[in-house]
Amino acid sequence: MSDTVSDADRIRNKRLAKLGSQPTPKSDQNGHGTGDEANSVQLPQSTTPSPQEQKDQIKPKINITGSSPSPKPTDNPFAPLGVKERTAAAPQISIKPGNETGMASRKPPVADPGRHTSRGGETLPEWEDKILRGIFRLTLDPSARTDGHGHSLTFVKSVREELEDRRQPVRLEAAMLDQAILEAASNVSKITPLDYLLACWKRVTGQLKHHKGNRAEEKKLNVLKEARRLCMSYCIFAITMPEMFGREPSDTSPLLSHLLVDPEHERGICHDFLAEAVSRFPDDDTIETALVGAVEDLSRQLARMTMNDDYKSYVVALRHLVRYPPLVTAIARSPLFAPSSVSASELEATTLLGPFFAISPLQADITSQYFSSPKTRDRVFITNSQRSLRMSLTTHQQDLLDIVNQIIRSDKGARDRMLDWFASCVNKNHKRRALQVDKKLVSSDGFMINVTVCLDQLCEPFMDAQFSKIDRIDTEYLRRQPRVDIKEETKLNMDQNSADQFYEKTAEGTNNFISEVFFLTMAAHHYGTESTNQMLSQLEKDLKRMEKHIEEIEVDRHKWINSPAQLRMFDNAVKKYKDQIDKGLSYKYAVQGVLLDETMQARSLQFMRYVIVWLLRLVSATNFPKQSIRLPLGSNRSNVFEALPEYFLEDVVGAYRFVMRNMPWTISSTQSDELIILCITFLRNSEKIKNPYLKSGLVTIMFAGTWPAPNRPKGVLGDLLMGMPIATEHLLHALMKFYIEVENTGAHTQFYDKFNIRYEIFQIIKCVWDNSVYREHLDEESKVNVDFFVRFVNLLLNDVTFVLDESLTAFQQIHNLSEELRNPQHLEQAIRQEKEEALAGAKAKAKSYMQLTNETVAMLKLFTEALADAFTMPEIVQRLADMLDYNLDVLVGPKSIELKVENPREYDFQPKALLADIIEIYLNLKRKESFVFAVARDGRSYKPANFEKATSILRLKAKDLMSPEELRAWTALGAMFKKAKEADDQAEEDLGEIPDEFLDPVMATLMTDPVILPTSKSIVDRSTIRSHLLSDPTDPFNRAPLKIEDVVAATELKDQIEAFKAEKRGAKLAEVNIMDTSPG
Repeated sequence: MSDTVSDADRIRNKRLAKLGSQPTPKSDQNGHGTGDEANSVQLPQSTTPSPQEQKDQIKPKINITGSSPSPKPTDNPFAPLGVKERTAAAPQISIKPGNETGMASRKPPVADPGRHTSRGGETLPEWEDKILRGIFRLTLDPSARTDGHGHSLTFVKSVREELEDRRQPVRLEAAMLDQAILEAASNVSKITPLDYLLACWKRVTGQLKHHKGNRAEEKKLNVLKEARRLCMSYCIFAITMPEMFGREPSDTSPLLSHLLVDPEHERGICHDFLAEAVSRFPDDDTIETALVGAVEDLSRQLARMTMNDDYKSYVVALRHLVRYPPLVTAIARSPLFAPSSVSASELEATTLLGPFFAISPLQADITSQYFSSPKTRDRVFITNSQRSLRMSLTTHQQDLLDIVNQIIRSDKGARDRMLDWFASCVNKNHKRRALQVDKKLVSSDGFMINVTVCLDQLCEPFMDAQFSKIDRIDTEYLRRQPRVDIKEETKLNMDQNSADQFYEKTAEGTNNFISEVFFLTMAAHHYGTESTNQMLSQLEKDLKRMEKHIEEIEVDRHKWINSPAQLRMFDNAVKKYKDQIDKGLSYKYAVQGVLLDETMQARSLQFMRYVIVWLLRLVSATNFPKQSIRLPLGSNRSNVFEALPEYFLEDVVGAYRFVMRNMPWTISSTQSDELIILCITFLRNSEKIKNPYLKSGLVTIMFAGTWPAPNRPKGVLGDLLMGMPIATEHLLHALMKFYIEVENTGAHTQFYDKFNIRYEIFQIIKCVWDNSVYREHLDEESKVNVDFFVRFVNLLLNDVTFVLDESLTAFQQIHNLSEELRNPQHLEQAIRQEKEEALAGAKAKAKSYMQLTNETVAMLKLFTEALADAFTMPEIVQRLADMLDYNLDVLVGPKSIELKVENPREYDFQPKALLADIIEIYLNLKRKESFVFAVARDGRSYKPANFEKATSILRLKAKDLMSPEELRAWTALGAMFKKAKEADDQAEEDLGEIPDEFLDPVMATLMTDPVILPTSKSIVDRSTIRSHLLSDPTDPFNRAPLKIEDVVAATELKDQIEAFKAEKRGAKLAEVNIMDTSPG
């Protein structure tokens, strides 16, 4: 025989010798094993066996080399198969090709006296022969090629020859079965030895299941058990040593193809087979290696597939395999399971579980299949495709969860390896949250979403409605060698150095499973679904930009019309660009389809609810929700809370914001309660969070919660905001506090960011304003916390002035540019394009600022109606009057003609409605003398003619905006202003020359309450410095830090001023009754 065969024989003998060390069960008097297994056919100890004993016990050795008999080995390599070492007289059998000459001339075998059974006179040997031939589809008759059912039979020639040589009945029996199996499996064609043996296994297992367990059938049962044991042993040889059967080893596991078919199929790997194989792990590590290798090959092949391929059989195979804890333990020890050296982009292809989690409808070719030609598809088609996509993904995600659950529940080692793998998925994907994500360096969206969904479901068992297990989430987890890497993450309220020092002090103890899963799930949301949400928002912006760009490009197509070659190049370039747009649009629809899964989002919000409660318990040091949180919180600081990554709050905001914008009906009332408490708590105690944009996210959540939704006119949160005690008590103060804080965010975009945030604040206030409790609290705030309220109003007035001025300036630009572009022929191409771009920019600016103007003026109207006293305090009243006079002059004065633009509603510009709102603010304060005088003293913008013009416009062109009573009151107020102006002018004239030391150095007006600034020693009026400090906390004369509490009253100077006024003005001013409100 060739060297190759010799090598194979050597490998086989080494393998069998290794198995030969297994203990041999004792035999009973009939030659069958004792005990419940009785799997071995025992050889006799006597050297002179009887004929019957010889038939039952003597089994010749097998030499598959085809050469002359070899010397007797020192040990018995076939002991694992139940074959005992023979006496020296045992004949050798050579399994080799040969002719059948002389077969007919052989002497017939000696008749067997037989052992009768109870069934129709059939003896046990006859039954044994029949049952073994049926199980293994064997025949000892060379002319019999099929059985009674038409199944092909394998003629075992050497077995027949041996029986004839030994003059034994030509029957198949357990004692000869190992030789028969080896010969049959070695000679099969069209199928592999393992195919043949697995089919035999199914048949023998079926026979055992249907076999009666009474004592009369015990001998038959022993025969079947022996057949089953031998069949399994040879199956293992076929898997681990195919060269034993004359087959070359394969690069892939022989088991692979069998794992991919149904376990009940003849070629499939059934439960009984795996159970038996796993039970042999302690005695034979090669079985374990073979099965783990098969799982690794499953993973490698699946890595080359997508959801378009037959991936399901691979997932089902792994689900089937992980039902066996010893096998799970072995799989978890595989070097492919959780290697530490792989990169983020390799996780889903080279780790053992990666390819299973990579299967997703977000894989490249799948999105184009679900949403081919996306621009031509209507909404119904897209919706149906997304629904189909979700159904496929949901089923797959449930399979993934089943696999992970089995791994986690098998033993601690496997559970730890599973957690290690999840940790790798999140820790290696930090770059998914970069401003510019290189998809080649990170895991895919589909993979990370599957990881997140799986972890969400692992959290479900401990997330009960009563929060009974929330104490199990260890607050010291991140200080106890955590799996989650947060070192580079920005912390909630701690700088990097402080955080490093905090985490350097390792906490004692070990982390429990609940804590592990909780923190892993939080990180998975950050790098998984929330990262995909961020990507989706950016993708939508990019697609709009690309659509606009393609429109601009196609305008120039006419330039190449006379050059076919260049036109062809142009059209090809445009087509490629459009293909990119289609690809992006398909991906957008697919991502939306995945993320708009109600079940997935409901599960995500349930987890976020636990995060909210955990954070509130941490920051308030209370047993929330069993104990209420009292605001404002105390000054005690929680280092554990402050050192948490920002994404603990950021992802709560992101998750709720996405759901509120897309599927608000999935948010439950209990989730809404806790969400409101979270928002108000951290806005009321904003010092607990460092990043202003995190706090602005809390405002955004409440703003989105007030959007009208089906059956909820005030949105998901509106009704709760109207009535929750914590809201009525603290919401307005919290919003006003953040309104002030957002003036300086520290970002380079802070100037524009603040307007967006304040717009959302206005919407929330408008939603709850109908509740009188809020107005009462605001009135109390203006009296108790004067400085706080004054600063808020000052910023509000600044905003009204700025946004209205910017809006009106933009309208002037639109008006002028539109006029210039009416006849573009006289303009050069470059100049015309420049002016068109300037016009587009002015239109965008006008629309944005006009929305803010409308909301800010509306808010001022609400506040002045409810809080007239507060808005006429000395620190506020003059600025308010100046702002109103200026805007009135812009709307009805000489320059109002420049505000005429085409389609003003395109920019939310309704000048008559805006004019009516400003007039209402005037009317809200008409009974306040300080306001009347402040309007009259506005030397820049107060013009009596503007009041008359406004009356004329409203009476003739906007009758529906103001009632006749309001118009009459407006006319009377105009007369009041005129009268106050005359009285004030006369009083000013009566004062005559005012000494310079009595004049405010900033405003150049007579001081009424002079104060000394401590560092510059300058003297200004208190109202002047208070107003200055609202927007700039420094001394205006030397820029030194300054607080209003630091100024010193100039009592002596005040007395001198009062004496001067008394002397000059005296009774003249008192004689004039400017508050005469009689009709006129």
